[in-house]
Amino acid sequence: MTDSTSRRVTANLSLSLDGRYHGPGGPGDFGRFIPYVTSDVARNHMTRMWESATTALLSRGNAEGFLSYWPSVAEDENADPRDRGYARWLVGTEKVVLSTTLTEAPWDHARVVNAPAADVVTELKATGKGDILVNSCPSIIKPLLAADLIDRLHLVITPEIVGGGQRLFEDGLPGSTWTVTHQETGELGETAVVYDRVR
Repeated sequence: MTDSTSRRVTANLSLSLDGRYHGPGGPGDFGRFIPYVTSDVARNHMTRMWESATTALLSRGNAEGFLSYWPSVAEDENADPRDRGYARWLVGTEKVVLSTTLTEAPWDHARVVNAPAADVVTELKATGKGDILVNSCPSIIKPLLAADLIDRLHLVITPEIVGGGQRLFEDGLPGSTWTVTHQETGELGETAVVYDRVR
């Protein structure tokens, strides 16, 4: 039996200097982020985040968006090896998709769960092994932060003030302390940083 504290919950997101994960144009406004998230620093960061993960926790939007992109990267011999590594992991790993509307899983090795993120994570921590990765899903990351269930944050901080859009860290979160376990800055000024929750 696995100890319920042995699985880390890790989360990944790119943020602007003013703490936004998209621009003022709405959830699809990522133009200011694109140059930074395809850099060497960001790709190395991506590799670090999935190497110890055995479960991907996704929202419906991310599951469907990822399905339209990553499986083809997994088969593309000309793709960056780091992108292919992540894509192959994502295609083959266990995926839990949080949705109130899906009736069947959009991917192989996936199941749909209609339950609060905190409840799903608590169950996953008690029943499996390896890290649980929430990759670029603010709708899941936010409630997990509110429930103090995230153990590691992988952030790419871009040197942009976008001036609008939603923030990851909103007022009302419980206080917490974090320590930096990795930091790297790229040629464009983007910083990949890994924070571990101090408990």
